[in-house]
Parts: sequence; structure tokens; C-alpha cells
Amino acid sequence: MSGFSPVERTSVATAVFEQIAARILDGTLPLGERLPAERALTEEFGVNRQALREALQRLDQLGLVEIRHGGATRVRDFRRTAGLDLLPRLFLGADGGIDAAVVRSVMEMRTAIGADAAALAAGRAPAGIRSALRDVLTALEALVTGDGGGADDAAALAALDVPFWDLLIEGSGNVCYRLSLNVLLDAYRPAQALVDELLVDERRDLAAHRDLVAAVEAGDGERARARAAALLDRGRAAVLAHFPE
Repeated sequence: MSGFSPVERTSVATAVFEQIAARILDGTLPLGERLPAERALTEEFGVNRQALREALQRLDQLGLVEIRHGGATRVRDFRRTAGLDLLPRLFLGADGGIDAAVVRSVMEMRTAIGADAAALAAGRAPAGIRSALRDVLTALEALVTGDGGGADDAAALAALDVPFWDLLIEGSGNVCYRLSLNVLLDAYRPAQALVDELLVDERRDLAAHRDLVAAVEAGDGERARARAAALLDRGRAAVLAHFPE
């Protein structure tokens, strides 16, 4: 193996992990590739075996390699073996730019989960969450209709959008959606400012937000699903237009 460089003595295992993971994700180390033996890797990285083994264990846990005790360590098909925790690493391509295909996938997942969570929240959310959702809507109305230019303030709109959907996800009572939201928010953090700008029209759509909150308060799951899907699809369309196939 070539192309690796010695690492600093601080966070040695992490540095080794990052180098190997990057080469797997960008295809430099293809599916099925056999990694060199431990001795060769420790010499190339300039680290001890303990640090190397820790790095390999992390790669194995992430679904990037398969460690066969007494045998070779090989690159796995991460699309079949990894979990959503890999998503933030895929958001940026090998050149450091945003991977358009991953962005599209993230936005499609956001729409699907958000719509279903809204439907579930209509039937499950306790009074406290419904009340808090109404409070966020009131704050959004004040921001958008006020004289301070809040309707065009991407960061201010985002600051209300996150708790709005957080409450709907929490109200759904679905732990898988809860964890997925955490990953989605983390996934597009490298492009947070751009995403916030692209979602401005969605986030300042007061009529859509009012209809969605009213549907949840009325316990109308199907109406909540439809309103959430329409709202989120507006943002999805804006992002996909910016990152065409």
C-alpha cells in the first residue's frame, strides 16, 4: 500500500483510521482489497500495533473492513454493511466538494421521515409537545411578519426550523426517526450555510406551517402527513434544483 503518511503522536489511532477510511470511501481501496499485514502498516504509518489495531477495529465497527483473525483484513462493501453514522462522511466527496448524489438522498430521506413523523405525532404527541409546537409556530410568525427582515434571514429561520421538526419527531414516539434526524442534521453540517439558504422559502411558508400544526392539534394523521410532505418537498425541490443529476 502506498500514499499514506506518518501521523502525529496525538490521536494516533484516529489519524490512522481517518487515512484508511478516506481511501475506502473515495475508492482508492476498492471492495475486496486486502490490506497489508500489521507489520507493514505499522511501519508505513509510523505507529505501534496497539494504535493500528484500534484504528482497524473502528473501521470494522463502521462496516468499512472485515477483520479475519488469523487471516487478511479486507475492504467491505460499505453500502451494504455500514449504517447511517457513515452518512456525514459521504456528504463531502473525495475532492472536498459536496457530493450531489448524497445530498439528493439526504433530502429524499428528510421528506419521507418528516411526513410520516408528522402523521404519527398527530396521533401520539402529548399535550406538552403540541403546545410547544404552537409556541414555535408563533415565534416563526413573528419572525416572518416582523419588520426586522426575518423572512430573509436564513440562520434565524433555521434556528426555528430545527426545534419545529425536533418536536414533531419527538411527538412521533419513533426512536428510529429520532436517531435518523440526529444523523441528517449532522450530515449536512459541512454545507449548513448553503442548505439554510436553499431552504428559506420552505421555512418561511407560514400557511403550510399553520396547516401542519392545525392537523397535528386536530389529531388528523393523514392531513398532517400530506401537509408535511408538501412543505418538505418544497425544500427538497429547491435543493435538487441546485444539485441536478
